[in-house]
Amino acid sequence: MPFIFLVSTPIGNYKDITLRALEILQGSDVIACEELKEARRLLSHYKINSGEKEIIEINEHSEKDNASLIVEKILSGKICSLISDCGTPLFSDPGHYLLELCIQNGIEPVSLPGANSLLPAIIVSNMRIEKFYYYGWLSPKKEERYKELTKIKNIREVIVFLETPYRLKNLCESLLKFFSEKTKIVLAYNLTMSDEKIYRISLGELKALIDKKNIKGEFVLLLDNR
Repeated sequence: MPFIFLVSTPIGNYKDITLRALEILQGSDVIACEELKEARRLLSHYKINSGEKEIIEINEHSEKDNASLIVEKILSGKICSLISDCGTPLFSDPGHYLLELCIQNGIEPVSLPGANSLLPAIIVSNMRIEKFYYYGWLSPKKEERYKELTKIKNIREVIVFLETPYRLKNLCESLLKFFSEKTKIVLAYNLTMSDEKIYRISLGELKALIDKKNIKGEFVLLLDNR
């Protein structure tokens, strides 16, 4: 049976990669990636010769065009891995169309566990994590985002949000329209990096912090709405 390997890569610290992931990447003939530049940088760091491999972009602009090509290569006997720019592939990243096409053609996906931002953020939050609600990304469109938050405010769980680094202030301001300034949040900032910081504060305090420091970086935000 042919396979496609879904390989998790570090989210900031290059040491956070498994031996199995390195072995699979080294042995792959084809690597499907989100961005060529990031993929080549990753392989170069681990001294994996990208010149010996066919690297094919799978992103919002190229996935439908390139997915069929990748499937053909796997069916011809090539070993293929899918990676994202960082973290666990397919988790808020491209690749779902490719995976669907693989499954339709009898190609079995094999997931290699590894780095991601969600579980580390939940663990260090010190919130009760037996149950939580993962929402992920709110709409960037104001009207749609407010419709989403109108529904979300009734969910009595720890709610997990993701957003791009430059939209942290926008996210905080939107949340303050639907939740109290005293609502407890945890901001897991730049996880695994040298400037990693965990802020266990309120929404109001987060707003003041953003206004004072203008912090921008990768983050996961947990909001306690119980």
